[in-house]
Amino acid sequence: MAVNRMFRTCPSTGLVYHEPAEKLIRWNAVAAVVSLLVGGILALLVTLTRWPAVHLLPPDWFYLVLTAHGLDMLVFWIIFFEIAVLYFCSSVLLRCRLAMPGMAWLGFWLMIVGALVNNVAVFRGDSSVMFTSYAPMGAHPAFYLGLILFAVGALIACFVFFGTLVVAKAERTYNGSVPLVTFGAVTAAIIAVFTIASGAIILIPTFLWSIGLVDYIDSLMYRTVWWAFGHSSQQINVAAHVSVWYAIAAVVFGAKPMSEKVSRTAFFLYICFLQLASAHHLLADPGLTSNWKIFNTSYAMYLAVLASMVHGLTVPGAIEVAQREKGFNRGLFEWLRKAPWSNPSFSAMFMSLIGFGFLGGISGVMMGTEQLNLIIHNTIYVPGHFHATVVVGTTLAFMGLTYFLIPTLFRREMMFPGMAKWQPYVFGLGMMSFSLFMMGAGTLGVPRRHWDMTFAGNALGYEFPGTAYLMMGIMAISGLAAVVGGIMYLLITVGSVFLGKKIQTPDFARVAARDGVAPKPVPQPVAVSHAGIGTAGFVAPGTFVLALVFLTAFVLYYFVNWKYLSTVWPLS
Repeated sequence: MAVNRMFRTCPSTGLVYHEPAEKLIRWNAVAAVVSLLVGGILALLVTLTRWPAVHLLPPDWFYLVLTAHGLDMLVFWIIFFEIAVLYFCSSVLLRCRLAMPGMAWLGFWLMIVGALVNNVAVFRGDSSVMFTSYAPMGAHPAFYLGLILFAVGALIACFVFFGTLVVAKAERTYNGSVPLVTFGAVTAAIIAVFTIASGAIILIPTFLWSIGLVDYIDSLMYRTVWWAFGHSSQQINVAAHVSVWYAIAAVVFGAKPMSEKVSRTAFFLYICFLQLASAHHLLADPGLTSNWKIFNTSYAMYLAVLASMVHGLTVPGAIEVAQREKGFNRGLFEWLRKAPWSNPSFSAMFMSLIGFGFLGGISGVMMGTEQLNLIIHNTIYVPGHFHATVVVGTTLAFMGLTYFLIPTLFRREMMFPGMAKWQPYVFGLGMMSFSLFMMGAGTLGVPRRHWDMTFAGNALGYEFPGTAYLMMGIMAISGLAAVVGGIMYLLITVGSVFLGKKIQTPDFARVAARDGVAPKPVPQPVAVSHAGIGTAGFVAPGTFVLALVFLTAFVLYYFVNWKYLSTVWPLS
């Protein structure tokens, strides 16, 4: 039986879009950017309040704004964009129809309603419990209800993604294994299901507690289960942005993974071990045994760290091999010097990789060591770390992907191309400096949750070293630079999508598919010889040197923190 379906083929990339999938990708991306806009405005207010010289907001407004900022950025902006990525990696990359478009739209509108309900609950002024919302602090029932609705919508989207993989397999739109980028998206979706289930386990009882149907929520139990949701939601980001790294490397350079088996194994390690990093938020909690803490934050988590190091080696390694095959084969770093640094997709991706590895990765391993965690636990070091992972790592990678999607998905010419060349540098360097100096201030003890590091008006004040005030000032100035970079991104994306010149390409047309088989299968990669490139027996010697630089930085930083810890031992 012949089936008619609406497909279009992008003439510049060869990507095949199914009409319902394209609309859903667009709408999820637009919802993500709107969330980024709201979260960015709130970020500016938080930054100006944490800057001791300005100290903009009073405490009640500060905690309200901080709560909304955390949720709009860490949950709504990123997960909306990740759902768009899931649909792209399934329907588009596998050239097949999207499974159950009606259910996908239901999931999208549940996410929209959930985000709105949660934001209204926060801005009404009685839900300033911050992102973590630790019990016994209570928020308005709508706060929890909004998160639950959003989570259900995201879960539906994950199941639509899995259903699309089944459709692609049944209709034979690809041969062999799914492409590596899609495999990475599968990893993100599996982690998402675990994350959402963990959120339901704790948020549903808390919602019932908020309306009076449950008498008591144990605070230690809440923290332990909540972090299986709160931190694992950021592990979805890791799998997603690593997939974006591979995608952009393929798009910009035609780069193929140095070893697909190794990269797939690294993604599999994410599924097995990445969520265990949640334990580093619980290392100061008295109700958990040392055996549990040490196992989760050392022996098991090291396998997740190994996976990230594999990706950090194979992505730039694939780029180096591709560049050397094009003739950039002199010395260790000609391939990197001659890379297209004016292409915002590449510059955003590469800065994401470097920032995530050097700032987010090294600091995350340090935080995951039980003894070292005690010197920075609940200091401003912690948000410094996750700004390095979630913002420098994930957000910057998503920005890079956006510049690819504007002409191919939205079929618009990019506005302000000169601004676009500079935007990743303004945002990326600003946020790297922001994270670095925030971690430095945290190392000196500046608290994470107190709105005023000067403790003005308190009976028992505390005076931090002058260096801490300097670092907080530099942090704030860097944050302002990152806000400018965010504004540039919003101007470019919103302007391009709504006002950019339309690219005339063939529109959707009905494609007759016998027995439901889509146009043509995705070509599979073939073995390629790399003879004649590289030096000293290495096809990617520059990447190997960069890996040694990373290892050296990691060892030195680890040693410095153990040395710093030793200075507080006499207090015991």
